[in-house]
Amino acid sequence: MAAFVSPGDIAFSLFGFEIYYYGIFMAVAVCLSIIISNYIAAKVYKLNNIVLDISPSVILLGVSGARIYYCLLDYHYYFHHPLSILDFRGGGLSIHGAIIGGALALWYEAKHRNISFADLCDIFSVSLPLAQGIARWGNFFNSEAFGYPTNLPWKLFIPPEHRPDKYINYDYFHPTFLYESILDFIIFFVMLKLIFNKQKTLKPGNMTAIYLIMYSIARIIVEYFRIDCTCFIGKIPLPILISCLIIIGGLVYLFKNRDDVIS
Repeated sequence: MAAFVSPGDIAFSLFGFEIYYYGIFMAVAVCLSIIISNYIAAKVYKLNNIVLDISPSVILLGVSGARIYYCLLDYHYYFHHPLSILDFRGGGLSIHGAIIGGALALWYEAKHRNISFADLCDIFSVSLPLAQGIARWGNFFNSEAFGYPTNLPWKLFIPPEHRPDKYINYDYFHPTFLYESILDFIIFFVMLKLIFNKQKTLKPGNMTAIYLIMYSIARIIVEYFRIDCTCFIGKIPLPILISCLIIIGGLVYLFKNRDDVIS
């Protein structure tokens, strides 16, 4: 199997404005997520078009949360370059921040529209891993978020300008974008099966807890290979620590509602 080689981050130019692959994949991911979530809301929860109505606020707060969280992880740089925080085209988004921002938007919409917050979270938690799996391919075109050097058949070529200084003499690295993408797609299909086969026996909020646990496990696996973490608590990468805390919280929540899960 040939190595993965990115053709570059720019897909094309439109009237002198460069369109990036990352943006294209993000747009596709968001659109598919909205379509699927809207279908689930109508089919399972009898909430017609609610997803279409609240998606703008979810997207706005989700993207803002993703950017703010990312900048906080590298606060040393952004403290001295505050205007760079607004440079979304320069890259830098965090899924944990997106989840926090999106959850805040859902909480506001649920309160404003008198709808169950837990139900809204469950609706979006099904399609979220699909969106993540698609969006991860943007990392491939940007030659970012890769892992340790490797010579495996599915290795990823990283141009010298994107390599960390300590790995400048290595050409090929673990394609961690691919690892997470595959795991995200698996989580998506599991969530689909649960929402249509087990929805009546799952208490509101359990779907969200299951997603958070599965994704956190996947994230820990992928983080084991990644070399771009900039924030540590002791010697533990912050994403792994956060994922462990989420797993514990999710398991506690499911345990409190265990009768609903196994009935």
